[in-house]
Amino acid sequence: MDVREATTADRDSIRRVADASLEATYADALGEDIVRTAAEEWYQDDRLQDQFADESVRYLVLGNDEDVVAFSESELDDDAAAIDWLHVHPDYRDRGFGVRLLEATEVSLVDSGAERLEGRVLAENEEGNDFYRAHGYVRTGARTVDIRGNEYTEHLYVKAPEGGGSAELTEQVETPLGAMFVAFDERERGSKAAFYTAYRTKDRESKYGFYCANCHSINTSMDAMGRVQCEDCGNQRKATRWDSSYL
Repeated sequence: MDVREATTADRDSIRRVADASLEATYADALGEDIVRTAAEEWYQDDRLQDQFADESVRYLVLGNDEDVVAFSESELDDDAAAIDWLHVHPDYRDRGFGVRLLEATEVSLVDSGAERLEGRVLAENEEGNDFYRAHGYVRTGARTVDIRGNEYTEHLYVKAPEGGGSAELTEQVETPLGAMFVAFDERERGSKAAFYTAYRTKDRESKYGFYCANCHSINTSMDAMGRVQCEDCGNQRKATRWDSSYL
């Protein structure tokens, strides 16, 4: 089986793999209705068509001409790339297909300019957490995600290609409110540029809010639905994979 870029002809196969993978991985923790709805919403034809047309999104599939057994979905944002999903159909797990797909995905992203690779896994997915740690990813933090009104912990992982640099990237920036410490390994996609978590202290014990990479401002706000916006340039946080707006 080979790894290749996905095409519109793979849409049905991608949905089939995602549905089976999500159910096997998350049904016990989240509930069958949630994972079923997630697969239907995320991998419907219209969204996949938009994803394939988006130059910042990368879909790779593993399989032969007639049967796709795994796929990855990634997002490129400047010099960082997030592997949002790496799904292997349950019938084809434990055969090394996940490793092959991960390695091919990493090569594709680095060749496209990524200098930092990110992975995100719910804490309940022990196998997924072990998988990232076993392949050179360092856990740098965690965040809370809302799924149908319930809060879950999502672990954040970072890998520096070729072993260069540090996985934890904290940089001090001067702001009108004084020095802030920006965590460049805690990134949220934005409509104009990324948002990064800003802390009052270098040890990341006191969170302030978000730093807008588009205009270098910390004048950001968040509403009750978790929507983040930069008040200076209008940059808006894009929905994440687990946002309640999808479900």
